[in-house]
Amino acid sequence: MGTTLTQSFFSISEVADMLSVSKETLRRWDNNGKLKPVRHPKNNYRVYEKEQLLLFDEAKVMFNTNWNNELKTKPHRKYTDIELFAGAGGLALGLEKAGFCHIMLNELVPDACWTLKKNRPNWNVVQGDVSLISFEKYKGQIDMVSGGFPCQAFSYAGKKLGFEDTRGTLFYQFARVVKEVQPKIFLGENVRGLLDHNNGKTIQTIKDVIKEIGYTLVEPQFLKAIFYMVPQKRERLFLVGIRNDLADKLKFSWPSPYERILTLKDALKKGILYDSDCPPSPGQKYPKRKEEILSFVPPGGYWRDLPIELQKEYMKGSFYLEGGKTGMARRLSWDEPSLTLTCAPAQKQTERCHPDETRPLTTREYARIQTFPDDWEFIGSISSIYKQIGNAVPVNLAYAMGRALVRMLNIIE
Repeated sequence: MGTTLTQSFFSISEVADMLSVSKETLRRWDNNGKLKPVRHPKNNYRVYEKEQLLLFDEAKVMFNTNWNNELKTKPHRKYTDIELFAGAGGLALGLEKAGFCHIMLNELVPDACWTLKKNRPNWNVVQGDVSLISFEKYKGQIDMVSGGFPCQAFSYAGKKLGFEDTRGTLFYQFARVVKEVQPKIFLGENVRGLLDHNNGKTIQTIKDVIKEIGYTLVEPQFLKAIFYMVPQKRERLFLVGIRNDLADKLKFSWPSPYERILTLKDALKKGILYDSDCPPSPGQKYPKRKEEILSFVPPGGYWRDLPIELQKEYMKGSFYLEGGKTGMARRLSWDEPSLTLTCAPAQKQTERCHPDETRPLTTREYARIQTFPDDWEFIGSISSIYKQIGNAVPVNLAYAMGRALVRMLNIIE
């Protein structure tokens, strides 16, 4: 039996996130009667009643989630993993929390390797180019190979792309390691855009290669981090593969969502995620004039909320172009999840301004929004640390996926 949510009323932004629609769509539904907000009995805000939302499958799944039962998942034994493209450890940390034991982690970037070694001196971190490393000695001894392979474009010179034709891509290296190690399962992670890349040819090539190396692919899914106890609107594509000799024995079920959507307040203040407010840490600064202009943007607002003269000054030529450009001059709101974190919080296209103070988010605020624990230290310059955190898989999302993978492996134990 799942959790049944006790909350009776939901804000407009919560419902937009829950149903994956814009607030404008909700306003349209309001006008045509599809969904009607009411006034909250205590604070008079416009909200939606739980009963109305039961028309939507997304809401039903959240209201009757199996999250609490899935949280009890424990591995029947220590499952072993090799992680590629490990970065600063978001995926590895979540998988460790779920019960995986990392036998080896590979990463190219020196700062990220130092981060991994600093926090987990017992981890076998191998720094270097994956293409120069042999994994033969692990053959048949590892339960899973995992990693977020960066996706470069494939070349479509040949008619039918097989394993050898993907050479030169990091996906080829991921597939090569799986082929050498022969783990029971693998977990690949990527950006959502991979599904549509090159009109779907890239994902088709990946599926063909996975089949060629002897694995059955679960139909890839993109997961929204906000449904897995992550206070951030981030989407990641996951690929789960099962070795062919086990494919009829193992069944994978995607993780159930958490019972509510967490907000920036949950990330930065004491509460459900952390037992203290966010500690101070270094961060980038805005140039003086930019800070003056951004001080006029309200929480949750962006450049269109500026006085018209400041809009023109800030946006320059872009002011006259079509399109929303909603990431520009963007200030976050305490009561909504953060926008997707990028590798730099002060860039003009992807501002991530603090809700109250006119400054970019600090490195520790970044880490909390990615659900890293406060004692996870990052090594490197400030820009390197932002990049390590911005590229990571949110720890709680990785933890939810890890529990789902443990449940699958428990079947054969």
